[in-house]
Amino acid sequence: MTILGEGEYTYEELADWGELPDGWQFKDVVDIAVDAQDRVYVFNRGGHPVIIFAQDGSFVGSWGDGLFTRPHGLTMVPDAEYGQVLYCVDDMGHWIGKFSLDGELLMQIGTRDQGAPKRSGKPFSQPTKVALDPESGELYIADGYGNAKVHKYTAAGEYLFSWGDYGLGPGEFNFPHSVCTDKLGKVYVADRENHRVQIFDCEGKYLDRWDGLHRACGLHIDNDTVYVGQILTHLDVNMGNPNLGACVTVHDLDGQYLARLGATLPGEGPGQFLAPHSLATDSRGDLYVGEVSWSAYINRLAPEQEWVRSFRKLVKD
Repeated sequence: MTILGEGEYTYEELADWGELPDGWQFKDVVDIAVDAQDRVYVFNRGGHPVIIFAQDGSFVGSWGDGLFTRPHGLTMVPDAEYGQVLYCVDDMGHWIGKFSLDGELLMQIGTRDQGAPKRSGKPFSQPTKVALDPESGELYIADGYGNAKVHKYTAAGEYLFSWGDYGLGPGEFNFPHSVCTDKLGKVYVADRENHRVQIFDCEGKYLDRWDGLHRACGLHIDNDTVYVGQILTHLDVNMGNPNLGACVTVHDLDGQYLARLGATLPGEGPGQFLAPHSLATDSRGDLYVGEVSWSAYINRLAPEQEWVRSFRKLVKD
């Protein structure tokens, strides 16, 4: 048995949770969402982009084959007609799709494979994640690989405005990688290569920042708890140094540290992480962690390997 975390945030690791059909692999698990029935939707870069599991890990189904150039962000939101829907972000396809839970395309934002010029500030140049304004239903879209922007759209997919620019100052970004909102409508942005989370109001006004989060990548808020996935370094000069990412940290809404999940060094062993890229919780408080282990580790540091773990469930004590 492998135990992670501390205090109220203590978990048992289930490294092999999720029964994939024979011959299937996740490759990179880029994002995760959980519906009202605690079914778990895994957005991944393997051969089947959206894979669905029941809460006990049994395979339910899949969809999305051939739809995405490179999956990146997945967001579950309430919907008046369908109950819940999923926003799927295709970063290298430069578009966002709104889907029913069984994979019907309901709305598209952006034109597939027709991205804006890099650093133009115009939507979209490799977007990364969608978040919902809990009051208005409007959408925030992080445009993080080719731009340094957060764009705001209506629920109908109409452009409203954008904020952000390249830099280190308040309201500036160096890879706005993930975005989410709290119940009051504040907007949290994982500013990955600035090693921080920045917080804004619904108009894009800068409010606060939390520093000291190594390559903050994944971001998830459950009620008053914030989970931050931090990925390992890619720099030779500090490779092997402890306490540089490869973990999930837990915070309150003021940014106060509550717990760290993961060993002090990256790795493939029990309790170790490589590149926590995505996080989700279910109704029981169990935590699901997806990693871009192939892109961040095998593709860069261990090319002789053919497989590495990229998904696990953490059961709350």
